[in-house]
Amino acid sequence: MLRITNGKVYDPKNGVNGVVRDVCLDGGKVVASVPAHARVIDASGMVVFPGGVDVHTHVAGAALNFARGLIPEQHRKARPIYHSPQCRAGLAGSTPTTFATGYVYAGMGWTTANEAAVPILSAKHTHEELRDTPIIDKCTCVLMANNEIILDLLENAEFERAKQVTAWQVWAAKAYGVKAVNPGGVAGWKWGKDCKGLDEVVPGYNKVTPRTIIKALADIVDQLALPHPIHIHCNNLGAPGNFTTTLETMKTLEGNRAHMAHLQYHAYGGDDWFTMSSASVPIAEYFNAHPNLTCDAGAVLFGDTVTITADGPWQHLLYELTGKKWGNLDVENETGCGVVPYVYKEKNLVNAIQWAVGLELLLLITDPWRVSLTTDHPNGACFWRYPEIVRLLMDKDFRKEEIKKLPEKVLPRIVLPELDREYTLYEIAIITSAGPARTLGLPQKGHLGIGADADVAIFNERANAMEMFAYPRFVIKAGTVIIEEGELRNSIEGTQFASKPVYDETIEDYLRPLFQQHYTMSFENYPVAEECVHGLEVHQCGACITPT
Repeated sequence: MLRITNGKVYDPKNGVNGVVRDVCLDGGKVVASVPAHARVIDASGMVVFPGGVDVHTHVAGAALNFARGLIPEQHRKARPIYHSPQCRAGLAGSTPTTFATGYVYAGMGWTTANEAAVPILSAKHTHEELRDTPIIDKCTCVLMANNEIILDLLENAEFERAKQVTAWQVWAAKAYGVKAVNPGGVAGWKWGKDCKGLDEVVPGYNKVTPRTIIKALADIVDQLALPHPIHIHCNNLGAPGNFTTTLETMKTLEGNRAHMAHLQYHAYGGDDWFTMSSASVPIAEYFNAHPNLTCDAGAVLFGDTVTITADGPWQHLLYELTGKKWGNLDVENETGCGVVPYVYKEKNLVNAIQWAVGLELLLLITDPWRVSLTTDHPNGACFWRYPEIVRLLMDKDFRKEEIKKLPEKVLPRIVLPELDREYTLYEIAIITSAGPARTLGLPQKGHLGIGADADVAIFNERANAMEMFAYPRFVIKAGTVIIEEGELRNSIEGTQFASKPVYDETIEDYLRPLFQQHYTMSFENYPVAEECVHGLEVHQCGACITPT
């Protein structure tokens, strides 16, 4: 039992904006009151937030291990976390190890994270790594937009069977939502090709296009009543002029819920790398006018990192552009992966535009409930650098000083110098906690109302937002004090969330012979067993809706 008293509480879901009030915790939940003998934390001079929720990150699985193996030079510079009675040893850096990931997230006041790209074929391994990631609660999105069983069904206009297969696969992976990465393009990469436009036919097919895949999966996710909307990484990632593809994707999604992943990477104008510019204004204008959409920023910060994505063709192009190391994986019948180390440079024209676009979108999107703070960790920057972005959003004078460091030729190509908006603490609580929890469909997260999970972050109130949010005084996870006076005091195991859609179990009779013919893994060994997912909490989806 715990009472937090005298702190300024920011709880946007419940309309609490900097009100000094008590927050009471008992049994891992927020409660109305606790007995007088309960422990008291005096939060005078501090602000009280719900625990942070990361709607889009990459922290576990085969791709992360591949990346870790590719960047030993970055590990040598990484901050080590030494073994102690409270924690295991680990490394931070661009791709923190499993234990370090949990400690560093919690050390910033973040208590929930969504691993946004999991192939079913490697889902068992991913769940083992997530179990190895302490403190934070986790969920995953399963990669589906290049799954050849689904594409074959769409080729033959078998939508109903595709829906049943999708539902079975979500549960087989013990996933929470569905991810679409470069729909059709990753399947095309296995032929050495790509799908840049939405109406290009996917290599190996006669009828299926990216638009077909996007619309079908969005309809399926909505009809299966999954808590999180279709999570989309658009075609034509990272390329000059790709904002037109992004707008076309958004238009295709009218009538559906949809979450636009790392929107910064999809908001560029220009015809080539020499004419590249920001296209954040048309993207934000369309987004603001269509409340069916949510997004995360995928913001970029300057410095070393490593890029990891299922978008294999883009990663090969990045390798050709940079000449750096490159690794590629093709996951049989499902997806792919590319890994390229990268350095974002302040004086590089393209990188400077990317840095500006991420901030522009966060400042131009008018409803903070629909845009979440992310860096597409580790692609734009590491998640432990989120406090830097918070300061850039809250302090326009600091932002303008940082803009002065950019090359002069960048300024006519961006709109950031014209934006004077400053986020309030209330809005920061939305984009880091309340908003992403709502987007994920986790009603117990992101707020401090009665019945919410007892995940709380308490910060010293400071003028410098970066310093404030980098080092919380207290972090409470599920009612247990994890960080106390800025130090890690406890480590607990978190929960893993999964969705269980309704499906016809006879769909297995259709799938079993396909596995025997096309997969190296047997059908029986493919699904992740419930007992393999530690702390599993299942979201039972509503009945499968068949359109009339």
